[in-house]
Amino acid sequence: MSVTRFAFSTNAFRRYSLLDAVEALAGLGYEGIEIMADTPHAYPPHLAEEDLGEIRDALLRHGLEVSNINAFMLHAEGDTWHPSWIEQDAELRARRIVHTLRCIDLAAELGAPSISTEPGGPLGGLTRARGLALFRDGLLQVRDHARDKGVRVLIEPEPDLLIENSSQFREFFESLDPDAFGLNFDIGHFFCVGEDPVQLVRDLREVTYHYHLEDIAGDRRHHHLMPGEGAVDLKGVLDAIHEIGYRGFVTVELYPYEDRPVQAAETALGRLKELKPG
Repeated sequence: MSVTRFAFSTNAFRRYSLLDAVEALAGLGYEGIEIMADTPHAYPPHLAEEDLGEIRDALLRHGLEVSNINAFMLHAEGDTWHPSWIEQDAELRARRIVHTLRCIDLAAELGAPSISTEPGGPLGGLTRARGLALFRDGLLQVRDHARDKGVRVLIEPEPDLLIENSSQFREFFESLDPDAFGLNFDIGHFFCVGEDPVQLVRDLREVTYHYHLEDIAGDRRHHHLMPGEGAVDLKGVLDAIHEIGYRGFVTVELYPYEDRPVQAAETALGRLKELKPG
Protein backbone atom coordinates (compact mmCIF):
# COMPACT_ATOMS: atom_id res chain seq x y z
CA MET A 1 0.00 0.00 0.00
CA SER A 2 1.24 3.49 -0.86
CA VAL A 3 2.28 5.92 1.83
CA THR A 4 2.26 9.35 0.18
CA ARG A 5 4.99 11.58 1.53
CA PHE A 6 5.39 15.24 0.64
CA ALA A 7 8.55 17.16 -0.06
CA PHE A 8 9.08 20.76 -1.15
CA SER A 9 11.47 22.04 -3.77
CA THR A 10 14.02 24.64 -2.72
CA ASN A 11 13.69 26.45 -6.03
CA ALA A 12 11.06 28.56 -4.24
CA PHE A 13 13.65 29.43 -1.57
CA ARG A 14 16.16 31.23 -3.79
CA ARG A 15 16.19 34.18 -1.37
CA TYR A 16 17.15 31.85 1.49
CA SER A 17 20.21 29.75 2.15
CA LEU A 18 19.80 26.01 1.71
CA LEU A 19 20.33 25.42 5.43
CA ASP A 20 17.59 27.93 6.28
CA ALA A 21 15.27 26.23 3.80
CA VAL A 22 15.95 22.84 5.46
CA GLU A 23 15.07 24.26 8.86
CA ALA A 24 11.92 26.00 7.61
CA LEU A 25 10.53 23.00 5.76
CA ALA A 26 11.18 20.61 8.62
CA GLY A 27 9.46 23.00 10.96
CA LEU A 28 6.38 23.01 8.75
CA GLY A 29 6.14 19.23 8.84
CA TYR A 30 7.55 18.17 5.48
CA GLU A 31 9.27 14.80 5.38
CA GLY A 32 11.41 15.53 2.34
CA ILE A 33 13.19 18.27 0.45
CA GLU A 34 14.15 18.55 -3.19
CA ILE A 35 17.48 20.36 -3.44
CA MET A 36 18.19 22.72 -6.31
CA ALA A 37 21.64 21.98 -7.75
CA ASP A 38 22.12 25.60 -8.74
CA THR A 39 23.00 28.90 -7.18
CA PRO A 40 22.36 29.90 -4.45
CA HIS A 41 21.82 26.43 -2.99
CA ALA A 42 23.87 23.46 -4.13
CA TYR A 43 25.68 24.24 -7.38
CA PRO A 44 28.25 21.43 -7.27
CA PRO A 45 31.40 23.44 -8.19
CA HIS A 46 30.67 25.76 -5.26
CA LEU A 47 30.41 22.96 -2.67
CA ALA A 48 33.43 22.00 -0.61
CA GLU A 49 33.46 18.85 1.50
CA GLU A 50 32.75 21.04 4.54
CA ASP A 51 29.61 22.37 2.83
CA LEU A 52 28.41 18.86 2.07
CA GLY A 53 28.98 17.91 5.68
CA GLU A 54 26.90 20.84 6.89
CA ILE A 55 24.07 19.90 4.54
CA ARG A 56 24.13 16.26 5.66
CA ASP A 57 24.18 17.32 9.32
CA ALA A 58 21.24 19.69 8.82
CA LEU A 59 19.19 17.03 7.05
CA LEU A 60 19.91 14.50 9.79
CA ARG A 61 19.24 16.99 12.58
CA HIS A 62 15.88 18.00 11.11
CA GLY A 63 14.85 14.53 9.96
CA LEU A 64 14.49 15.39 6.28
CA GLU A 65 15.16 13.04 3.37
CA VAL A 66 16.25 14.31 -0.03
CA SER A 67 13.44 13.48 -2.42
CA ASN A 68 15.38 14.40 -5.56
CA ILE A 69 18.20 16.61 -6.80
CA ASN A 70 16.79 19.20 -9.19
CA ALA A 71 19.42 19.35 -11.94
CA PHE A 72 17.07 21.03 -14.44
CA MET A 73 17.74 24.76 -14.05
CA LEU A 74 21.29 26.02 -14.48
CA HIS A 75 21.36 29.74 -13.71
CA ALA A 76 24.96 29.45 -12.53
CA GLU A 77 25.99 28.97 -16.15
CA GLY A 78 23.01 30.20 -18.15
CA ASP A 79 19.32 30.17 -17.28
CA THR A 80 16.47 27.75 -16.61
CA TRP A 81 16.98 25.87 -19.90
CA HIS A 82 20.50 26.71 -21.06
CA PRO A 83 23.01 25.28 -21.57
CA SER A 84 20.80 22.41 -22.68
CA TRP A 85 21.37 18.88 -23.93
CA ILE A 86 20.63 19.98 -27.51
CA GLU A 87 22.62 23.19 -27.98
CA GLN A 88 24.05 23.54 -31.48
CA ASP A 89 27.40 24.40 -29.85
CA ALA A 90 29.11 21.19 -28.72
CA GLU A 91 30.93 23.01 -25.91
CA LEU A 92 27.62 24.12 -24.42
CA ARG A 93 26.23 20.59 -24.64
CA ALA A 94 29.33 19.36 -22.84
CA ARG A 95 28.66 21.80 -19.99
CA ARG A 96 25.21 20.28 -19.48
CA ILE A 97 26.71 16.79 -19.46
CA VAL A 98 29.37 17.76 -16.91
CA HIS A 99 26.74 19.43 -14.72
CA THR A 100 24.65 16.27 -14.80
CA LEU A 101 27.60 14.08 -13.84
CA ARG A 102 28.30 16.40 -10.90
CA CYS A 103 24.65 16.27 -9.86
CA ILE A 104 24.75 12.48 -9.88
CA ASP A 105 27.68 12.69 -7.47
CA LEU A 106 25.80 15.19 -5.32
CA ALA A 107 22.78 12.90 -5.16
CA ALA A 108 24.97 10.00 -4.09
CA GLU A 109 26.60 12.17 -1.40
CA LEU A 110 23.25 13.26 0.03
CA GLY A 111 21.38 9.97 -0.29
CA ALA A 112 19.00 11.11 -3.02
CA PRO A 113 17.68 8.32 -5.25
CA SER A 114 17.40 10.48 -8.36
CA ILE A 115 18.14 13.68 -10.20
CA SER A 116 15.70 15.38 -12.57
CA THR A 117 16.75 17.02 -15.81
CA GLU A 118 15.18 18.93 -18.67
CA PRO A 119 13.68 16.98 -21.60
CA GLY A 120 16.39 17.95 -24.05
CA GLY A 121 15.73 21.67 -24.08
CA PRO A 122 14.30 24.28 -26.45
CA LEU A 123 14.76 23.28 -30.09
CA GLY A 124 16.08 26.71 -31.06
CA GLY A 125 15.97 26.07 -34.81
CA LEU A 126 16.99 22.39 -34.69
CA THR A 127 14.87 19.75 -36.35
CA ARG A 128 13.12 17.47 -33.90
CA ALA A 129 15.06 14.47 -35.20
CA ARG A 130 18.38 16.23 -34.62
CA GLY A 131 17.31 17.31 -31.15
CA LEU A 132 16.35 13.77 -30.17
CA ALA A 133 19.64 12.42 -31.49
CA LEU A 134 21.67 14.96 -29.51
CA PHE A 135 19.66 14.31 -26.35
CA ARG A 136 20.10 10.56 -26.65
CA ASP A 137 23.83 10.94 -27.22
CA GLY A 138 24.19 13.17 -24.17
CA LEU A 139 22.29 10.80 -21.92
CA LEU A 140 24.48 7.92 -23.03
CA GLN A 141 27.46 9.85 -21.69
CA VAL A 142 26.01 9.92 -18.16
CA ARG A 143 24.39 6.46 -18.15
CA ASP A 144 27.27 4.42 -16.76
CA HIS A 145 28.07 6.94 -14.05
CA ALA A 146 24.43 6.99 -12.94
CA ARG A 147 24.36 3.20 -12.76
CA ASP A 148 27.66 3.05 -10.88
CA LYS A 149 26.41 5.56 -8.31
CA GLY A 150 22.95 4.03 -7.97
CA VAL A 151 21.28 7.30 -8.93
CA ARG A 152 18.52 7.39 -11.53
CA VAL A 153 18.37 10.25 -14.07
CA LEU A 154 14.76 11.37 -14.51
CA ILE A 155 13.55 13.20 -17.60
CA GLU A 156 10.88 15.84 -16.95
CA PRO A 157 8.63 16.61 -19.97
CA GLU A 158 7.73 20.30 -20.17
CA PRO A 159 5.60 22.42 -22.51
CA ASP A 160 7.49 24.00 -25.44
CA LEU A 161 10.60 21.84 -25.00
CA LEU A 162 11.81 18.86 -27.02
CA ILE A 163 9.69 16.33 -25.12
CA GLU A 164 6.37 17.81 -24.02
CA ASN A 165 3.92 14.96 -23.55
CA SER A 166 3.58 11.34 -22.50
CA SER A 167 3.62 9.82 -25.99
CA GLN A 168 6.83 11.65 -26.88
CA PHE A 169 8.39 10.52 -23.61
CA ARG A 170 7.38 6.89 -24.07
CA GLU A 171 8.70 6.76 -27.62
CA PHE A 172 12.02 8.28 -26.57
CA PHE A 173 12.33 6.13 -23.45
CA GLU A 174 12.21 2.94 -25.52
CA SER A 175 15.80 3.66 -26.61
CA LEU A 176 17.13 4.28 -23.08
CA ASP A 177 18.48 2.01 -20.35
CA PRO A 178 15.56 1.52 -17.91
CA ASP A 179 18.00 0.81 -15.09
CA ALA A 180 19.58 4.27 -15.38
CA PHE A 181 16.73 6.52 -16.53
CA GLY A 182 13.11 7.21 -15.72
CA LEU A 183 10.36 9.82 -15.59
CA ASN A 184 10.03 12.83 -13.33
CA PHE A 185 6.23 13.11 -13.57
CA ASP A 186 5.29 16.79 -13.34
CA ILE A 187 1.53 16.76 -12.81
CA GLY A 188 0.97 20.33 -13.99
CA HIS A 189 3.13 19.97 -17.09
CA PHE A 190 1.04 17.08 -18.41
CA PHE A 191 -2.13 19.04 -17.68
CA CYS A 192 -0.72 22.02 -19.61
CA VAL A 193 -0.35 19.97 -22.80
CA GLY A 194 -3.92 18.69 -22.63
CA GLU A 195 -3.40 15.34 -20.95
CA ASP A 196 -5.18 13.78 -17.97
CA PRO A 197 -2.64 13.38 -15.17
CA VAL A 198 -4.95 11.07 -13.21
CA GLN A 199 -4.95 8.49 -16.00
CA LEU A 200 -1.25 9.04 -16.73
CA VAL A 201 -0.32 8.20 -13.13
CA ARG A 202 -1.65 4.72 -13.85
CA ASP A 203 -0.34 4.49 -17.41
CA LEU A 204 3.21 5.60 -16.53
CA ARG A 205 3.58 3.90 -13.16
CA GLU A 206 6.31 1.54 -14.35
CA VAL A 207 8.65 4.37 -15.37
CA THR A 208 7.81 7.06 -12.77
CA TYR A 209 10.24 7.51 -9.88
CA HIS A 210 9.32 10.96 -8.60
CA TYR A 211 6.47 13.47 -8.87
CA HIS A 212 6.33 17.24 -9.04
CA LEU A 213 3.04 18.74 -7.93
CA GLU A 214 1.52 22.15 -8.55
CA ASP A 215 -1.84 23.46 -9.75
CA ILE A 216 -2.48 24.99 -13.18
CA ALA A 217 -5.24 27.36 -14.29
CA GLY A 218 -8.09 26.17 -16.49
CA ASP A 219 -6.59 27.82 -19.57
CA ARG A 220 -3.66 25.38 -19.16
CA ARG A 221 -1.07 28.15 -19.29
CA HIS A 222 2.26 26.98 -17.91
CA HIS A 223 2.33 28.87 -14.63
CA HIS A 224 2.64 27.02 -11.32
CA LEU A 225 -0.16 27.79 -8.87
CA MET A 226 -0.86 26.95 -5.26
CA PRO A 227 -2.72 23.64 -4.87
CA GLY A 228 -6.44 24.34 -4.90
CA GLU A 229 -6.18 27.51 -6.96
CA GLY A 230 -6.24 25.91 -10.40
CA ALA A 231 -8.14 23.31 -12.39
CA VAL A 232 -6.05 20.15 -11.88
CA ASP A 233 -7.87 17.28 -10.17
CA LEU A 234 -5.26 16.99 -7.44
CA LYS A 235 -7.40 14.73 -5.27
CA GLY A 236 -7.80 12.36 -8.20
CA VAL A 237 -4.05 12.47 -8.82
CA LEU A 238 -3.18 11.71 -5.20
CA ASP A 239 -5.78 8.93 -5.08
CA ALA A 240 -4.21 7.39 -8.20
CA ILE A 241 -0.69 7.68 -6.75
CA HIS A 242 -1.97 5.92 -3.64
CA GLU A 243 -3.68 3.20 -5.67
CA ILE A 244 -0.59 2.27 -7.70
CA GLY A 245 1.41 1.69 -4.53
CA TYR A 246 3.99 4.45 -5.10
CA ARG A 247 6.19 4.83 -2.03
CA GLY A 248 8.43 7.73 -2.98
CA PHE A 249 7.98 11.46 -2.56
CA VAL A 250 5.56 13.88 -4.16
CA THR A 251 7.47 17.16 -4.29
CA VAL A 252 5.57 20.44 -4.30
CA GLU A 253 7.16 22.83 -6.80
CA LEU A 254 6.10 26.45 -6.35
CA TYR A 255 9.04 28.51 -7.62
CA PRO A 256 6.81 31.50 -8.59
CA TYR A 257 6.27 32.05 -4.85
CA GLU A 258 9.86 32.93 -3.97
CA ASP A 259 8.71 36.20 -2.37
CA ARG A 260 6.86 34.14 0.29
CA PRO A 261 8.12 30.55 0.19
CA VAL A 262 7.50 29.65 3.84
CA GLN A 263 3.89 30.78 3.62
CA ALA A 264 3.46 28.98 0.29
CA ALA A 265 4.96 25.77 1.63
CA GLU A 266 2.76 25.88 4.72
CA THR A 267 -0.44 26.56 2.78
CA ALA A 268 0.33 23.88 0.22
CA LEU A 269 1.02 21.20 2.82
CA GLY A 270 -2.17 21.99 4.69
CA ARG A 271 -4.26 21.72 1.56
CA LEU A 272 -2.56 18.54 0.36
CA LYS A 273 -3.04 16.82 3.71
CA GLU A 274 -6.79 17.42 3.32
CA LEU A 275 -6.67 15.69 -0.09
CA LYS A 276 -4.33 12.86 0.90
CA PRO A 277 -5.91 9.41 0.78
CA GLY A 278 -6.45 7.72 4.10
